[in-house]
Parts: sequence; C-alpha cells; structure tokens
Amino acid sequence: MRILVSNDDGYNALGIEALAKALHGLGELTVVAPETNCSGSSNSLTLNRPLSVRQAPNGYFFINGTPSDCVHIALTGLLDFRPDLVVSGINNGANLGDDTLYSGTVAAATEGYLFGIPAIAFSLVKRGWEHLETAAQVARQIVAHHVEQPIDAKVLLNVNIPAVPYEALDGIHVTRLGKRHPSEPVVKTTTPYGDPVYWIGPVGNVSDAASDTDFGAIENNRVSVTPLRLDLTYHEQLDAVRGWAGPLCVNR
Repeated sequence: MRILVSNDDGYNALGIEALAKALHGLGELTVVAPETNCSGSSNSLTLNRPLSVRQAPNGYFFINGTPSDCVHIALTGLLDFRPDLVVSGINNGANLGDDTLYSGTVAAATEGYLFGIPAIAFSLVKRGWEHLETAAQVARQIVAHHVEQPIDAKVLLNVNIPAVPYEALDGIHVTRLGKRHPSEPVVKTTTPYGDPVYWIGPVGNVSDAASDTDFGAIENNRVSVTPLRLDLTYHEQLDAVRGWAGPLCVNR
C-alpha cells in the first residue's frame, strides 16, 4: 500500500506530522505538502508561475503552491509510482457543511479522487490542536480499515473528528453535509496610510444540524464520515432549462 499524504496547513504543521506518525506501518508513506499555510484555497491550481519542489530534512516534500498543486504535481511527475490512497490533514479546524467547498484540506484529497485514487480528508474540529492525538488515532483506525477492506468504488471521504478525548467519542457515523447561513459581513479597516482594506467575515450560523448531518454528529461527539461527489450538474433542472433556453437553441 502506497499512501500519499498532504494537507493545507503546511508541511511543518502539527497535524500532518501527527497524521504521518499515526499511519506509520500501514504502508509506504510519501508526504507532499504546501510550503506555507493555504487554508481556504479550495481546488485552485497555480498557473501563472512555475512551482518549486524541495525536500525537508525529515523527508517531506514541500511546494510553494496550493494543496491541489501538491497532489497534482506528485501524481503527474514528481513520483515514479501511482499511490493507492491519498490522505489529507489533519486539518487545524473543522471542514463541515458548505465549508468543504473552500477547504484546502478537502481539495488535496479531491485532487487524488479526480485521478481515480481513493482519498480521505481528516479534520480536527477545534482549532489549536487540542486532542490532536484523538484525531490521529481515528485517522489510523479509518485508514487501517481501508487497507484491510477497501471500498469497492472510487471514493472521496470527508472526516471530521471532535476535539475530545478518544474515550469520549460516541463512535463513527456516516453523515450528509449540513448547511450554514451566509457568512457574517466583512470587517472593514484601514491601512496606516488610510486606504480601506477588508477582512472576510466570520462563518455564518449553522442552519441544518439534523442528526444525520456532519454538524449533528459533531455536536454529539461522533466522528463524521461524509462521502463526497463532484458532479455539479443540477440534473433536476435540466428539463426546466431546456424549456427556458429553447428559443435560443439552434436545431442542427
């Protein structure tokens, strides 16, 4: 089993160190991660400049780009083998509900998924690394289960782990994504020169935290495992849009 490990917090983050340590012995590990923190970078690729790959004393490769860059470069030229699994994390904070769209942690796993490789993203829901050992233990448990009994499908899993002692967890639950209200307003400030600048505002409140959602699971100290997909087509609206666009369409 060859496992590619990445993240969005950077190659020197405590989370990726804990993840690599937890997965030791489950397969041949290769770490390729961003040089700096890239939280919120989503699935962006760097196309306006070349990227450099360097190797840290601990053997980790780091790239001056996004999480998607890291996995993409690893799979298309850096590595001379195809990994059997892509694992991302452990993220410093939650990636729940709509937030998964912005997550660099999920994006790193998604890049592997786009190449047809099973992928898992792990996040510790409370920032600050409290109970990181719990998340590491859960990550090992889930990856070990995949090694022993792979899912018979191309899969992308988003895993969120409560920041509590391992003994306080109420199991692992398969969930759907919950939802938030829109984000809070931007925070407007000024530079020392009087120019206006804006900080993105805090996330909105949770609007759907039903028991079968990832938010609901976390509220009850349950590990949330959500299978994701990338088909953005709104299939239920195809007929409606065909009817609306009919006069614009040219019959051939």
